[in-house]
Amino acid sequence: MKSVLRLMSFALLPLAAHSAFATEKLPSSGLGQSWPNAPDVSASPDYHVYVFERGGLRYVQVNDVSGTVRAAVVSTGSDVIGLPIGVDASRLATPSEAGTVVADAAGVTVYADQAVKLVVSPQADGTARLQATTGDCTNPRECSWGLQ
Repeated sequence: MKSVLRLMSFALLPLAAHSAFATEKLPSSGLGQSWPNAPDVSASPDYHVYVFERGGLRYVQVNDVSGTVRAAVVSTGSDVIGLPIGVDASRLATPSEAGTVVADAAGVTVYADQAVKLVVSPQADGTARLQATTGDCTNPRECSWGLQ
């Protein structure tokens, strides 16, 4: 019985963490910094992801393990736009920005919430291509590239 209860508590832990994150006040400053004073919410041990909120907009920044800012996006809830921040900002693909290069599907998901998902595809030359998708990205069937 104890093992069943322990298993159930581990199964519910992500839900509790998600609920706490959703109601937690996100930082409103630090975007662009290598080590901002914000929680690391990365889904990958190879990257650091920081989320900021200001004026009803959500900003998501991706850093590598050494703290180098790779790229950042702003999410309006229905759209995601790349910001001119980070060494790989020019290699960030978003649904609303024509002319961006779509990252390889073989990348690593570093962040996903109910409005945006970020995937990083490391390149042989040390750069990274990033892809941002929109929709309910906690549900893979609802998260899409968004181009018509």
